[in-house]
Amino acid sequence: MTREQKAVVAGSATGLVSMLAAMWLLTRALPPPAQAGTIEGRLAYALPWEALAALPLFVMIVAIGNARFGGVAIDPTRGAEDKAMLINGRVADNTLQQFVLFLAGSLALAVTVPAGYVQIVGAAAITFVAARIVFWIGYRIDPLYRAPGFAATAYLNFGLLLTSLWFALV
Repeated sequence: MTREQKAVVAGSATGLVSMLAAMWLLTRALPPPAQAGTIEGRLAYALPWEALAALPLFVMIVAIGNARFGGVAIDPTRGAEDKAMLINGRVADNTLQQFVLFLAGSLALAVTVPAGYVQIVGAAAITFVAARIVFWIGYRIDPLYRAPGFAATAYLNFGLLLTSLWFALV
C-alpha cells in the first residue's frame, strides 16, 4: 500500500469508529419521543432532524455563492475558480449525494425501528452533521484527510439503510 492509501485507511477507520461511538452515545443520551407510537408521530419527530442534517449543505452552498460573489469566479462559465472553491464545490456535491441517502435511510428507519429506539434518528442527524463538517475541514486541509468524514457518513448511511430494511422485513 502507498502512503496515501495508508492515510485513507487510517482515516476511514477513525471515521467509522467515531461514528459508531457517537451513535451509541447519542442514542442513549436522547430521550425517546413521546409520539413514537404512531407512524405520524415518528415522522413528525424525524422531520426536524432532517432539517438539521440539511444545514451543512446549505452552509456549503452559501460559502460557494459568497466566494463567487466576492471574486473573479462570479461568472461560473469562466473557469476561474481557485482550489478552495473547487474543493467546496466537490464537498457540496458529495454532501448532496450523502444527504439523499441519509434522508431515505433515516425516514425509513424512523417508521421501522421499535418505538423505544426512534431517537436513533436524532442521533444519526447529529452524527451526520458532525461527519460532514469533518469531511469539509479535512478536504480543505488535504484531500486525503477527507477520509474520516467520508467514511463516517457513508457507513452511517449504509447502516441506516440496512437497519431499516432489516426491521421492515422482520
